[in-house]
Amino acid sequence: MTNYLLVDIGSTYTKLTAVNLDRADIIGSAQHYTTVETDVRIGYEKALKLLTEKTGVSDFKKIYACSSAAGGLKMAAIGLVEELTVEAAKRVCLGAGGKVDLVYSHQLTKKEALKIKNGNIDIVLLAGGTDGGNSECVLHNAKILGEIGLSVPIVYAGNKSCQDEISNIFKEYKLNGWICDNVMPRLNQLQINSARDVIKNIFLNNIVSAKGIKQIEADIDGVLLPTPGAVLKAAELFSKGYLHEAGLGEIVLVDIGGATTDIYSIASGNPKTPNAFQRGLEEPFAKRTVEGDLGMRYSAPGIIKNLEEQELLLYKERGIDLKKEADTRFKFAAMIPNTEKEAEIDRLFGSLCVDIAFSRHVGFMETIYTPLGVMYYQSGKDLSDVRYVIGTGGVIIRDQEPLSILEKVLARPEKAMELRPKEPEFLLDQNYILSAMGLLSIEHPEIAIRIMKKRIRKIL
Repeated sequence: MTNYLLVDIGSTYTKLTAVNLDRADIIGSAQHYTTVETDVRIGYEKALKLLTEKTGVSDFKKIYACSSAAGGLKMAAIGLVEELTVEAAKRVCLGAGGKVDLVYSHQLTKKEALKIKNGNIDIVLLAGGTDGGNSECVLHNAKILGEIGLSVPIVYAGNKSCQDEISNIFKEYKLNGWICDNVMPRLNQLQINSARDVIKNIFLNNIVSAKGIKQIEADIDGVLLPTPGAVLKAAELFSKGYLHEAGLGEIVLVDIGGATTDIYSIASGNPKTPNAFQRGLEEPFAKRTVEGDLGMRYSAPGIIKNLEEQELLLYKERGIDLKKEADTRFKFAAMIPNTEKEAEIDRLFGSLCVDIAFSRHVGFMETIYTPLGVMYYQSGKDLSDVRYVIGTGGVIIRDQEPLSILEKVLARPEKAMELRPKEPEFLLDQNYILSAMGLLSIEHPEIAIRIMKKRIRKIL
C-alpha cells in the first residue's frame, strides 16, 4: 500500500489529507488550529494524531506540504504605468500564490520605499517598460530600494535592456536581487512564467524558513508551494485533464478563507458578443485574484467596510448587527458556528465575500456608440458560458446550504454589465482536497484528477 500525506498549513487551520495511490482515493482527513504563534509543528502533530486515530494509518511514503500560514506570501508590486506594467506585476504575484499588499507605479519616493521596508513584505516584484522601452523609471526605483537597504528578495522583471544595469545596482547595494524575463515584453502582452518560477523558488528556499514553517521540515519531505499556488495547480488540472483523463472544461473556483477570498477562473474569457473588442492587458487562461479585505475571520471587519451604511441599517432592523458579528469573528478566529443563528451569520458573510470578490474578478462590457454603429469594449474575462462553479473553504463546506453562497456568482439584473456565469452547474469540494491534489499532481497528476472526479461532487 503506497500512502501519501498532504498537508495544508493554513492561516487558520492545518489540514491533513491521506491518499492511497494504489486505490487512487482518499483514506481520510483531519485538521487542527494552526499554532503559528508558537510552533506550527504542534498543530501539525495534533492533526496527525487525529488522522491516525480515525484511519489507523501512520506510515507514509511521502509527506508534502503547502502553506499560507503567517499571512501567506506577502508581496509588493512596482511598475511603470498603473494600468499596464503594475497590473502585469500584480498578476504575476497572484499567479505565484502571493498576496499583493502594496502597489506602486512610476518613480518611487523614499517614503513609499520605506513603507515597503517596514511593511512585513516577503518579496518585491520590480517591473516597468517594454523591452527596449523606458529604462529611467526602473533604474530609479532599483536605486531607491538600494538606498534604504531593503533586505527582502527583489525580483526584477522589467525592460530587458536594463538587466545589466539593474544587476550592477543589486551588487552595488548588496541587494538580494533576482533577474528574470520581462513580464510585459510588448505592449499588452504578458509573459509571467519566468517571474512566477523565480518567486516559487524564493518561497521554497527563503520564505518557508522565515515563516517558522522550517520547524516541521524534519518531519516531512518538503514544503512545495504556497497554498493558493497548489489550489491553482489543481484547478488547472481539473479543467484541462491529463492524458486519457478528460477535464471538466472551463471552470470557476471560489475559495473563502478566514483571511482572504480567492477566485480562480480557468477559462479563456475571450469576447463572445459580436462587435466586441478586448480592452487592456490580455487575460491569462488560469487567473487568480485574492481579496485580502474579505474573509470569514481575520478579515471579517473588511466586509463591513465594503457595505453602505444603509445596508448595515437594514440588517440591523432584521436583528443582525453585522459590525458586532464581524468584530466577534475577528477576535475569535477559531470560532465554529454552534447555533443556527451563528451559521446564518456565517452564511451571510460568505455570500457577501463571494459577491464582492467576484465583481472584482469578472470582466465587464461597455457599450460605445460610433458613426459605424454600436461597438462593445470588454475589460477582463467573459465568464458567462463557464460550465462549472466549484466551492471550497470552511464556510461553504460546512454550511447546510452551500448553493445559497455560491449562487452569488451568477448573472443577475443588478449586475448586468458584469460578464458573470449564466447557467453553470455547482460542485462542492466537500473533503477540502484541492490544495492536497495540487501537491499530489506534482508527481502523480493522473491519480490527482481521478481523485478529484470521485470526490468533488455536484450540489443537489
